Amino acid sequence: MASRRRKAGADPGAKLDPYRAKRDFGVTAEPAGEQVHEPAGEQVHEPAGEQVHEPAGEQVHEPAGDGASEPAGRFVVQRHRATRLHYDLRLEVDGVLASWAVPKGPTLDPKARQLAVHVEDHPLEYYDFEGVIPRGEYGGGDVIVWDWGTWSPAKASDPAKAIAAGELHFDLTGEKLAGRFVLIRRDDARGGGGKEQWLLLHKADEHARPGWDPEDHPRSVRSGRTNDEVAAAPAALWRSDLPADEAEQRLAPPTVPVWEPPTADELAALDGLGAAGRWEVQGLEVKLTNLDKVLFPALPGGAPVTKRDLVRHHAVLAPRMLPYLYDRPINLNRFPNGADKPGFWHKEVPSHAPSWLRRWHNESADEGDTQWYSVVDSVASLVWMANFGALELHPWTSRLPDVRQPTWALIDVDPGERSTFDDVVVLSRLYRTALEHLQVEAAPKVTGKRGIQIWVPIRDGYTFDDTRAWVESVSRAIGATVPDLVSWEWQRDRRGGLARLDYTQNAINKTLVAPFSARPAPGAPVSVPIRWEELDDPDLRPDRWTIATVAARVDEAGDPLGELVGRQQVLPPL
Repeated sequence: MASRRRKAGADPGAKLDPYRAKRDFGVTAEPAGEQVHEPAGEQVHEPAGEQVHEPAGEQVHEPAGDGASEPAGRFVVQRHRATRLHYDLRLEVDGVLASWAVPKGPTLDPKARQLAVHVEDHPLEYYDFEGVIPRGEYGGGDVIVWDWGTWSPAKASDPAKAIAAGELHFDLTGEKLAGRFVLIRRDDARGGGGKEQWLLLHKADEHARPGWDPEDHPRSVRSGRTNDEVAAAPAALWRSDLPADEAEQRLAPPTVPVWEPPTADELAALDGLGAAGRWEVQGLEVKLTNLDKVLFPALPGGAPVTKRDLVRHHAVLAPRMLPYLYDRPINLNRFPNGADKPGFWHKEVPSHAPSWLRRWHNESADEGDTQWYSVVDSVASLVWMANFGALELHPWTSRLPDVRQPTWALIDVDPGERSTFDDVVVLSRLYRTALEHLQVEAAPKVTGKRGIQIWVPIRDGYTFDDTRAWVESVSRAIGATVPDLVSWEWQRDRRGGLARLDYTQNAINKTLVAPFSARPAPGAPVSVPIRWEELDDPDLRPDRWTIATVAARVDEAGDPLGELVGRQQVLPPL
């Protein structure tokens, strides 16, 4: 959010004395507001390290007949789980945040009359506070930024005087709340604890929504997280001993390790093994069997591909493959008798797996479902998978420990029997145009078979329902532009040979093949990320690279999708 200037002459310092008196700032992460008095005209900056998005459309829509002034300032609503759950409505007034605790939360329902308890003013630095207040401190509990935006008094009046008089009409422009609200002090103004009792209501304007419940919209507009998620892993701490523009200390998100490929000596040891043996790679010993067994038939004019070749591919490409596999359960498509024989899906960790292979127990699995999944997090793990006949690796879209929170939104351009690769490229280019228009970063990859997939990195906080709905909306728009190329039928035999723009893979335990994984076809083709401009390359084919050629491709072009791993990206509303 852009920097804002405090009004000249406003001195909020004394207003914050009741707020400070209730808190021990050596314990609580809340802002103390020591720096709130600044020279006239000095800019107040948002805390460093967090990109704060201003809600779209700062123009407040004024109902007919009222003349509103320019926005008076910002507002925020924080969902606060302390002794009891409540929502804190805060309006920027004369250098502080005038505050009301609303037990049932603000609503767009014009028939609702919500109790609002007038509490102490808070410092402006509290505007985007999201984190945990230690138990035992005043207000101890977790806090999220439930909504934010700008507000305006409904009439050209002094908001501070209106509050003192006990009646404030105002308009909000937020991400959840909008329209005309009224705060009215009740006649029996003092309630329990001696605090003023007010009523908060929404006028019956075009923004009103009968039955609208704030509890149906539980996520933070700042981070996309719920109170539970913030309580479990706060994203920031507040240092009240630092200036306000430095006080928010961002906690880094989980990082993905960096892996080294096998050394020349290790690869020489692999080449020196006979048909079977034990290979030590990066300190772990892997038992290898049937290394000269053909797993992939030869391409015309080429040589067949053996298990040794697949083991080498997994080992050499491990630094590129592992960022997509680390911390994720994995589904395997196994072809132990070779790609020209029937394969099968395998999920359960076998009893003979080495003890160092990481496992994850799915505690929510029903009886008869997979209980223990492999998690591939090392070069040796990838090597073991190759020896296990796992030609295809399919990682989950979500990471441990929260497997119900995706990290990618997936777009699958799935060709039909009549679809040509040119058709697939046309559809992929349309996605390129749409995503550029939406300013969404993503990268395509050829599948190694006939199609193209597009992977979109997303921030923490989205659900699979969110990603599936978003991808479906984009895909429906794409399909409407070329209806002769696309079918929306679920069953393949009903699609008339047309392509399907598949959004249904955005679900828990639904997967697409991992980048750089081999595919069960002659020559061992590989699924390879590409740059958007490569869609215009006349030589592009979905199976252009094999395990024999992909290392040279990566050395030359790198991994365009790897640049997006872990990117915290907001999906724009559609």
